[in-house]
Amino acid sequence: MSATGLILGIETSCDETAAAVVQRGAEILSNAVSSQIAVHSPYGGVVPELASREHLRNILPVVREALAEAGVTYANIDAVAVTEGPGLAGALLVGISFAKSLAFALGKPLIAVNHLEGHIHAVLLEEAKRPEEPRREQEAGPTLALVVSGGHTHLYLAEFSEGAGTWTYRNVGRTVDDAAGEAFDKVAKLLGLGYPGGPWIDALAPHGNPEAVQFSFSQIKAKVHRRGEPGALDPTEAIYFSFSGIKTAMLRHTQVHEMGASIEARRAALAGLPDPRPADAAPLCDQRTLDLIASFQRSVVDDLRRKTFRAAEMFGAERVIVSGGVAANRELRVRFTAEAAERHLPIAFPSLALATDNAAMIAAAAWPKFVAGEVARDGLTAEPSLKLGS
Repeated sequence: MSATGLILGIETSCDETAAAVVQRGAEILSNAVSSQIAVHSPYGGVVPELASREHLRNILPVVREALAEAGVTYANIDAVAVTEGPGLAGALLVGISFAKSLAFALGKPLIAVNHLEGHIHAVLLEEAKRPEEPRREQEAGPTLALVVSGGHTHLYLAEFSEGAGTWTYRNVGRTVDDAAGEAFDKVAKLLGLGYPGGPWIDALAPHGNPEAVQFSFSQIKAKVHRRGEPGALDPTEAIYFSFSGIKTAMLRHTQVHEMGASIEARRAALAGLPDPRPADAAPLCDQRTLDLIASFQRSVVDDLRRKTFRAAEMFGAERVIVSGGVAANRELRVRFTAEAAERHLPIAFPSLALATDNAAMIAAAAWPKFVAGEVARDGLTAEPSLKLGS
C-alpha cells in the first residue's frame, strides 16, 4: 500500500491542459488548468492542431504549478495517472508522452484512465471528501451516470465491486450523432454568440420564454442501431439521444424569421470587444432571440432529463449522477433535481470546477486502479475512440 497516497493526474484530451495532485482519491491538494478558450474562440470550436501545440507549450508549467500548489515534489508522488482516451489524438499524445517519460524517470507506476470514467469520478471524488456521509460505493444498488459534455452524451450503469475494489461500467445509452454540448456550441455560433456556447446560452436563457418555440425530438429508429454495427447497443435495452435535428430546426427558424441581419450585427459587435462575455450579448438580443435561446435550452435539457430517468427506471438504478461540462448548466441542475425528488431518487452533480475537464478527476479515477495494481500496459498510446465498459 502507498505511503503517501498521492497521485499526479494529467489530462490533455481536448483543449484544457490540466494537472492535479489528489490523495487517496478523496482529497484534492491541487488542480491546475490552463484553458485554451482564447485560442479557439475565433474559430467557434476546437482546432486540433492548435490544441496540440498549446498542450506542448503548457504541459510542463501546469505540472509544476500543480506540484507547487500541493506543496509536494516528484519524489512524494506514488503514481502518475494520465488520460488514455477518448479525445483528440494529438492532444492525448502530448499528455501520454509526458506522463510515460515522467513515470519512467521517477520509477513510478503509470496508470491509464478513461476520460469518461474520470467525469464519473469527479462526482465520486467530492462524495469521498464528505466523511459525514456514507460512502456510496458500499451500497448494493447500481448508479446511473449521465456523462454529458461537448464531445460525449453517454449513460452508464456503474457498480462498485467490493471484492475487486474497482468500478465496472455498462454503457446503456449514447448519442447517435452530436453530443449535447456540441449542440450548445453550434447553436451559439449560429446565433452570433461566443465560444464555448454552453455558458452563453445558460446565461441568456433566463431572459426568454422557454415555451415560446416548440421543438420535438423524433423517435430514433432501432433498426439503424442493430446489433453488430460499430458502437451499437441492444436497441431493446438502450436509450438513444440525437441532437442534430434540433440544430437544423434552429437554423430553419432563423431563416424563416429572417434573423440573419441581427445575428451578423451581434456577431460583429461582440467581435469588436476585447473580452466579450454573455452579459455583453444580452443588450444585443431582441426578445424573439432570447425566447429562441430559452426554448432551445429547455428542449435539450428536457430530452436529457426524460431519457435519463427513463433509463434509471429501466435498469433499477438506486441513484443518478450527472457529470461533464453540460452538468454545469443551471437549468439542467434544477430540472434534474426536481425530477429526482419526485421519484425519491438521490442525485449528485460535481462542483462547477470539476464539471469541465480537469486532472483531479483523472487522479481520483486512478486511485482504485492503483490500489488494485492496475498499471498501464507497456505500449500505452492515445485511443481517440476509447470506449468505457461493456
